[in-house]
Amino acid sequence: MLFNSYIFIFLFFPLTLIGYYGLNHAKMYKAALAFLAAMSMWFYGYNSIYYLAVLIISILANYCLSACMVRTSQKRLKQTFLGIGIFLNIGILFYFKYYDFFITNLNSAFQTNLPLLRLILPLGISFYTFQQLSYVIDSYKGECEDYSFLEYAAYVSFFPQLIAGPIVYHSELIPQLRDHGSRKLDFENLSRGIYAFSLGLAKKVLIADTFSKIVVIGYDYIAELNTPSVILVMVCYSLQIYFDFSGYCDMAYGMSYMLGIKLPFNFNSPYKAMSISDFWDRWHMTLTRFFTRYVYIPLGGNRCSKARNYLNILIVFLVSGLWHGANWTFIIWGLLHGILSVLERLFHDAPQKLPCFLRTGLTFLFVTFAWSLFRADSLHDAGMLWSQLFQGGFGPIYQPITDKFADLVEMNFLYKAGLGGIMTRYPWIPVTTFTLVILTACFTMKNTQEKAAQMKLTNRKILVVVILMLWSIVSLSEISEFLYFNF
Repeated sequence: MLFNSYIFIFLFFPLTLIGYYGLNHAKMYKAALAFLAAMSMWFYGYNSIYYLAVLIISILANYCLSACMVRTSQKRLKQTFLGIGIFLNIGILFYFKYYDFFITNLNSAFQTNLPLLRLILPLGISFYTFQQLSYVIDSYKGECEDYSFLEYAAYVSFFPQLIAGPIVYHSELIPQLRDHGSRKLDFENLSRGIYAFSLGLAKKVLIADTFSKIVVIGYDYIAELNTPSVILVMVCYSLQIYFDFSGYCDMAYGMSYMLGIKLPFNFNSPYKAMSISDFWDRWHMTLTRFFTRYVYIPLGGNRCSKARNYLNILIVFLVSGLWHGANWTFIIWGLLHGILSVLERLFHDAPQKLPCFLRTGLTFLFVTFAWSLFRADSLHDAGMLWSQLFQGGFGPIYQPITDKFADLVEMNFLYKAGLGGIMTRYPWIPVTTFTLVILTACFTMKNTQEKAAQMKLTNRKILVVVILMLWSIVSLSEISEFLYFNF
């Protein structure tokens, strides 16, 4: 089920709110938690019972292993359970996500013909696997309480963050699920949640999905793009993934607020970053902290020689790239970020002498260039795009792109408003103006979580919410998945 769908907005989420708060009001706290877990299972299994079966088996296995570690005092037995837990989680992820990639490269390298499994990748498996992996490791360290199975199942399956994060630690969510005080309907939280949800929905439907139309054409017809068209497509994808993921985070944050739960920040205006390290402190923040806590620090972090520290950084970014997808494009993308992170540390003083706006601009240029590799279907396609960038020549924006943008309902409205003449003579103006306006917003506006936390309900805020919700719902005729569902 998608957040940006009629069934979710008009049926699933209202039922969840009514049932959850209704049972809590009746002081049926365990029933309310069971209801929330059951609704989360329905949310996840809506499109595929196969996805749900994988999730349930994973929850059962990890809970049993963690419970065994909590209940035993023998170190060797704990280590055995930990090893099984790590092997189980990484093994499941490898089987579904990386097996075919591994076999394909093995066949290519050794001229073998091993069969591929061609499995359907369960939605969000990378997210809930990492979340449970953190729980297993924390259980080994003795940092987990003896949670009930219901509490654990509700924690893992909590639908606002199940499919695309944030990756939440047990200590952040389960205590909130246990707090009976937070289960009372709070109209201030409800209003803030609706506000955040409406902004997130608008980001996804009105901005990210609009840029998606341009990006799809660009990557389908790379060889026909000239230099200005390539630049536009690259920037549009940078904005698409920004507002797609930002929109998801806002909607997840807003829904959790409405349920009386606060999720950790996961997106903090990353294009305002002045370095790659700063970017990763702002983009997918909970993934960064997961890799820091469970990969970087165990490798030695920065408590070692500089050479080893740089190697640790490269390993973390390599794993991060591989986490995002089973393709060499993701691996090289991760390594590019890792290499630049190392270079920033090697030449730390030099960038500090540059003006802040220039450092921000250079960081954005690198991130956008790297995103083009992230989006490409193959290294060959990425190479073609870069070739067209430098050798495509100059001229008008690729016509199918301007035509696609002109077909938008909003553009038809502008035509009827009297701007048809200039838009017909200069078809590149609408798409480039829209892109520049949205790009400027990335560098100047506060993020939604800051706005929601500081929000005071006013008539203006109510009007904004109503307009954005109505506009977004009317635009839901073309429902699309969030990009991070694929990871």
